Amino acid sequence: MARHRWHPNCDPPDGLVRPVPIDPTGIGGPTRRQARGPRWRQSSYGRYVPADVDPDLPEQRILEQSARLSPGGAVTGWASARLHGARFFDGLRADGRTRIPVPLNPGPLHRLEQDDHCRVSRDRLFANEATTRQGVPSAIPVRALFDEMRYASGLREAVIAMEMMAAAELVSLRQMTNYAELHPAWQGIEQVRRALPLATEGSRSPQETKMRLVWELDAGLPRPLVNQPVFTLEGRLLGYPDIFDEDAGVVGEFDGADHLTALRRSKDVAREEGFRSVGLEYFTVTGRDITRRGFVADRMLAARRRARFLPRDRRLWTLQPPPWWEPEPTLDEILARRALDEELRLSWTAEDSA
Repeated sequence: MARHRWHPNCDPPDGLVRPVPIDPTGIGGPTRRQARGPRWRQSSYGRYVPADVDPDLPEQRILEQSARLSPGGAVTGWASARLHGARFFDGLRADGRTRIPVPLNPGPLHRLEQDDHCRVSRDRLFANEATTRQGVPSAIPVRALFDEMRYASGLREAVIAMEMMAAAELVSLRQMTNYAELHPAWQGIEQVRRALPLATEGSRSPQETKMRLVWELDAGLPRPLVNQPVFTLEGRLLGYPDIFDEDAGVVGEFDGADHLTALRRSKDVAREEGFRSVGLEYFTVTGRDITRRGFVADRMLAARRRARFLPRDRRLWTLQPPPWWEPEPTLDEILARRALDEELRLSWTAEDSA
């Protein structure tokens, strides 16, 4: 079954086309004459793909630029994150249209010219920091995220990168913090250091992160809980608010395009009524609002002023789960279990081949 388009992970696409060089015979690639015609598109210097290959597919664009790498090089940053299955690294700016160049690390002793299609990083890439994903040499997740956070266009974008790698269950905050501490003098490290204390592991989309950062940085409000389950005193689940102010009793939700359908809107209204029925204040932020930080911050502050700030003994809601509730494992637990499974798989493979 295909994942929902807002799931933080994505599956590899089918039908990627690897660029090919000029072939005088026209068998393994276009002849020079064919390459100048309408049936072929130049993907990089000396490399071509058929003209009908979609250049907007992130993985295709990554594959095309990776053909420029020599042995020892790898794609990194957002491109490697995407190849590892992190959906929200689509290679586009916040406007959803402008392409971000594919980050390439040419590896030791290799030269590579930067242009509008690729950004070249000459930081040292250690052998144990490279792997292969979808047939493309790629930085391992923690190194890819480190590079993405260092060279992100701003602090908030660096926080989003961290949280979306956590949402995809690829890198935890603890892992990224430890990795950053091992690279104290690298270019861009200060942005990583500033971003990590602002990040959480609970956000499920970039828009949720943007909304929470407005709450903290623009409205100046204390850090809220993120996707925290809230229950009635009888143990009924009220929902997982995108952000939740426990002290004030405020629920904040981001309403994206999916919330505009009649069925989804009906569910949203019912959920809001459920929160309000136990005395919680409620506000929403839409996709159009999120770029108007001052406007959204004012809405958040107004909601908090309306909130009841009830003491625990007077609340009709609780964060204490009922006995039947099974807590979700932490990200570090998930990653540790995955690493153990991979270690066991490799040991079994070695035994079978012995």
